[in-house]
Amino acid sequence: MARNKELLLVFYGDDFTGSTDALEFMTRAGAKTMLFMEPPSKELLANFKDLDAIGIAGMTRSMDPEEMSETLRRDFQKITELNPRHVHYKVCSTFDSSPEIGNIGVAIKAGFEQFGNRFVPILVAAPHLGRYMAFGNLFAQMGIGSKGAVYRIDQHPSMSKHPVTPAKEGDLRDHLSLQCDYKSGLINVLDLQLPVNELQQKLAKLSAENEVVFFDGIYDSQMKILGDLLENSIEAKKPFFTVGSSGVGKSLGDHWQETGQLSEKKNWEELAESKPVLVLSGSVSPVTAEQIEYALENGFSEVEIEPESLFGKTEEFIQKYADHAIQLLNEGKSVIFHTSIGPDDPRLQKTKMITEEIGWNSVQARKELPKRFGAILGQTAKKVFSEKQLKRLIIAGGDTSSYTARELGISAVEMIVPLYKGAPLCRVHSENASIHQMEINLKGGQVGSSAYFVNLQKGKLE
Repeated sequence: MARNKELLLVFYGDDFTGSTDALEFMTRAGAKTMLFMEPPSKELLANFKDLDAIGIAGMTRSMDPEEMSETLRRDFQKITELNPRHVHYKVCSTFDSSPEIGNIGVAIKAGFEQFGNRFVPILVAAPHLGRYMAFGNLFAQMGIGSKGAVYRIDQHPSMSKHPVTPAKEGDLRDHLSLQCDYKSGLINVLDLQLPVNELQQKLAKLSAENEVVFFDGIYDSQMKILGDLLENSIEAKKPFFTVGSSGVGKSLGDHWQETGQLSEKKNWEELAESKPVLVLSGSVSPVTAEQIEYALENGFSEVEIEPESLFGKTEEFIQKYADHAIQLLNEGKSVIFHTSIGPDDPRLQKTKMITEEIGWNSVQARKELPKRFGAILGQTAKKVFSEKQLKRLIIAGGDTSSYTARELGISAVEMIVPLYKGAPLCRVHSENASIHQMEINLKGGQVGSSAYFVNLQKGKLE
């Protein structure tokens, strides 16, 4: 396929929700960007003209190392064929990962093998999302787009208790060392005050001595500096591979705006009311729990996933859930279909008991449960949409989102309007006529205020 301009960036998200976060900040920067569910074929890509960047919504966040390695080797090879300037392995801004599930060290190894760069930068800081790096330690605000307190990540009320990848280390160098043996350097927050030439010299020294270099970042104004460092680290005739949050796209976007390669996008479609809406929630976050409770207090109805439906007679349960949701939607009520309401929901303990009874260990449960929950959410929604036409869908929770999207038959999404930072409203492209052109919003568990779902229904952010 002939292209008339270079792809500035291909980002590969470790889940669907996080991929729309990266989509937002490239689109905001003025890059014409499309997010695909798989590395796009030449035929599919030909349908989207003059793209500056593309994304791929992967599922590696919930994979074990062996499956991750196989998947990334295959997909990174396909990315190489697109010959982008930068390749960004997009992880959550809370660095969700563990040796057993979503191992970032595996992604780094696959990046070294495929792209052959001399070092891999890791940029997790995302001040625009309330994520800060100082002297290698990650700090996160409680609730993106809120006014919550800021905690070191291993003391964060939600992330320290994450059901799949709980944060146990504040220093990301220590966190990563549990997943791989790469030697890590650091451009710290004081280094970012150095003159440009001195900063570049320090990075050159660190990258010669270390396979991985982390970058601090506290202020939004520092992102442009970091983007300049990434751009000037490119090696001739090689895509440059970086690991990090949407801070990578934000920093490169700021740099490209500064150099005139991109112009910030300022005109967006108008956000209108849409009622009823369907919410699919696989999140156990206390932030999402508050949003569910607030919505239920303000006219939404709920359909609860029963733990038993994960392990037997699943089709019968799915039909029951779909029938209930359709009935409520036909009454004009917005519906939240959820796996839990927060980390203390008794269904979580019941699910744990069932997995232990059938002989699953903790690693197997952490790997398999997102798949099963995601499949039930997606298959139920697909049945709903076959009978009830809706304009807007909301998906909450990163670990389940990729599986849910694939069950629905989503091929690609494009951003149409910003909402809360990191969770834009998008438009679906699909061969499934019941969801093609539907509006979709994907939010991580930490995103938004308590009125999130209600505001998205109203089409008015408060």
